[in-house]
Amino acid sequence: MTQPHTTFSELKKNISYVEQSLFQTDDLNKQFISLHGVEGVLLYIESLVDQEIIQTHVLASLYDHCNPVDHPLFTTLGSHLETDLQKAIDSLIQGKCLYILDGATEFYILSTEKMYARTTTEPENEGVIRGAHNGFIEQLSVNLNLIRRQIISPSLIVRYFNVGEKTRTKIAVVYLQDVANPELVDKVKERILSITSDMVLAPGFIEELIEDSPFSLFPQQLSTERPDRVIANLLEGRLAILAEGSPSALIAPVTFFAFYQSPDDYHGRWMVSSFLRLIRMMSFIIAFTLPAVYIATISFHSAILPLELAHTIKKSLQNIPFPALIEAMLLELIFEVLREAGVRLPSRVGQTIGIVGGLVIGDAIVRAGLVSYTMIIVVSLTAISSFLVPSHEMSSAVRILRFPMMIGAAIFGYIGIAFGLVFLTIHLCKLETFGSPYFAPVAPFRLADMKDVFIRFPIWALRQRPHDARPQQLKQQKFSRSWKKRE
Repeated sequence: MTQPHTTFSELKKNISYVEQSLFQTDDLNKQFISLHGVEGVLLYIESLVDQEIIQTHVLASLYDHCNPVDHPLFTTLGSHLETDLQKAIDSLIQGKCLYILDGATEFYILSTEKMYARTTTEPENEGVIRGAHNGFIEQLSVNLNLIRRQIISPSLIVRYFNVGEKTRTKIAVVYLQDVANPELVDKVKERILSITSDMVLAPGFIEELIEDSPFSLFPQQLSTERPDRVIANLLEGRLAILAEGSPSALIAPVTFFAFYQSPDDYHGRWMVSSFLRLIRMMSFIIAFTLPAVYIATISFHSAILPLELAHTIKKSLQNIPFPALIEAMLLELIFEVLREAGVRLPSRVGQTIGIVGGLVIGDAIVRAGLVSYTMIIVVSLTAISSFLVPSHEMSSAVRILRFPMMIGAAIFGYIGIAFGLVFLTIHLCKLETFGSPYFAPVAPFRLADMKDVFIRFPIWALRQRPHDARPQQLKQQKFSRSWKKRE
């Protein structure tokens, strides 16, 4: 903790202290101003301040004022008086400007920060058909504005923290005072305050530093760029963590099933939304078990296949020199390489590489006799299923899960798959996030919360908040269709 330092009575000593504290950095600008016989100086880091604010507000206020010692000097600009030079250093590296007078015991800290903000466009990774088409940006104040515009309640609380010994990243913890569990709020604050890393640049850093099980493959906090998704979770009693310079927010605590829910589920008809959600849940099983089931069936249990299908698969495998496991591993790794190349390359080139590379390599590798057409179909269905997950973090976890499942299937057949599924289920049941069960409401089972898990009941039937976040208020609506009884 840096000790406070009182302002010197001499202007030169104050300037010298600031220069030494900033290690004589070249972008520290010193602008001397002499008004009515009183010597003063403006200090600011030129790469952080808005020069237009300096000219139109700071200098204009100084030259128009009769006596520079009188208060207040700056009426059109955010400013305050301070006596601690260490706070002056902290203000300078945040983009503020200092005005120090010779012989004065106080100095001004002026809000002259330069802001770069882009428009609030819809996130590319979380597009929806209906609903809001705006998303978070890199400016924290704008992101908080998007949330407060929708939750017009005095109980919406924002708590600021600065994390990172060197980066001093400003983060905000947002929650509803009368809904969120106080123990949950205290637990999140405690973990954030315990961060001692020099570098905290994005919510991804915070996620790893405060999560319960860092060695688990599954994400334990939901990352999103959509304000409406954050708002919906806040109203259920959860917390959101936002950071300056990042267009995404972390939501905690969350359950496994939250990663398979999309904002579109609540903007369409409940029966259609339930059908689509069931497809997404089925895709989770397909994405990491289909290659394993194929390998086990071909290697150990081909007798269960219909005779015609068995002949077709056997014919396609006649000239393949590798066992099914090597064949599947080869195709999966080629697909992952193509996917990563498509992400890293510029958008137009990336799409071309993905399409042309997939077609050319897929056709060539089959013609070369390295893999079969059946394996191409299996891997393609697996890839498509992994893309149905609305969360990128969960999609990545599912893609990695298929590799140990394939190895188990190649060694033990269906028994290996069964053991893999049992181990995965046990892990999900044991996993917790901020004290809340990750696999709720399935384990522990709670029938009242099953209305919005595998299928979505009508909005008017969702009268209670989910229990997993332990909200203070369970009831979120009364019978909203009471008008029906009066007809």
